[in-house]
Amino acid sequence: MDLRLPDELVALFETRHLGAGDTGTDSAAGTAAAAGYERQSRGDDDAAPVSLTPARDDLLDGVAQWGPVTTPAGVFQLVPVRVERDLPLVCRWMNDPAVAAFWELAGPQDVTEDHLGAQLAGDGRSVPCLGVLEGTPMSYWEIYRADLDLLARHYPARPHDTGIHLLVGGVTDRGRGLGSALLRAVADLVLDKRPACARVVAEPDLRNIPSVTAFLSAGFRFSAEVDLPDKRAALMIRDRFLRDLL
Repeated sequence: MDLRLPDELVALFETRHLGAGDTGTDSAAGTAAAAGYERQSRGDDDAAPVSLTPARDDLLDGVAQWGPVTTPAGVFQLVPVRVERDLPLVCRWMNDPAVAAFWELAGPQDVTEDHLGAQLAGDGRSVPCLGVLEGTPMSYWEIYRADLDLLARHYPARPHDTGIHLLVGGVTDRGRGLGSALLRAVADLVLDKRPACARVVAEPDLRNIPSVTAFLSAGFRFSAEVDLPDKRAALMIRDRFLRDLL
């Protein structure tokens, strides 16, 4: 009998050999900006390079190594969260009434810390990140394996479906198309960095009209309404084969 280990078990043991990223001027500037954010947040005085490599592999092909992308709003990069550095900022965003209405994580820092810690202590199927735009953290993202998530019980998931959660932190960054531009950039980044992934999915609350609209503007299509334990959601899908058409 031909026995084969499941892909997810193999992923936990294999050592990834990550290739070099884009060495163009914009990418180099984006990497430096993200590294500068890390240095500034730690209070470092020197200009030594900062490693963005996580302590262990994830199940998303190394989000920390994806590198920067150029968007209409500037150079953008996903930087995995470090609780000791980022907790106050993420907690402040979670306590914004417009965010709390849908994320339901308002409260003291312990609430946010528990939410982040559950992902960081897991097996790597979900990676919480800050979105750093031109060197400034301005959004919070969760990149996750939708096919390994509870969401997969509520729609016909396919292997390696990758999910996105997003909140834009600053009020001044909302309502002017920035979320749509970044969602499109991150969805394309997922498809570029995860060859096995054919679809990027999201499940915003149906009541959150600005969020649903942002996903539509970012090239996602509305697939279905799904009843999740905590909300009725709009299942949004960005297909690899449609990425150049939508």
